[in-house]
Amino acid sequence: MGSLSVWHWLIVLVIVVLVFGTGKLKNMGKDLGGAIRGFKEGMNEGETDAKKEIAQTKETVDVEAKDKDQTKAG
Repeated sequence: MGSLSVWHWLIVLVIVVLVFGTGKLKNMGKDLGGAIRGFKEGMNEGETDAKKEIAQTKETVDVEAKDKDQTKAG
């Protein structure tokens, strides 16, 4: 009674198709795919923003270091 066999899953699949119909299942699949795509785009956008912030921070640190060196030399 522990795990379900392939036949159990096939019966569940048939019942789901009978209850929801293929049209609704297809629409649900499209919606799920769109949600996953949106999530991936959001993750990529977040990574890009983080990389831009790191690059700006490095530029700021470099400029500050150069300014300090110039004031010591002057």
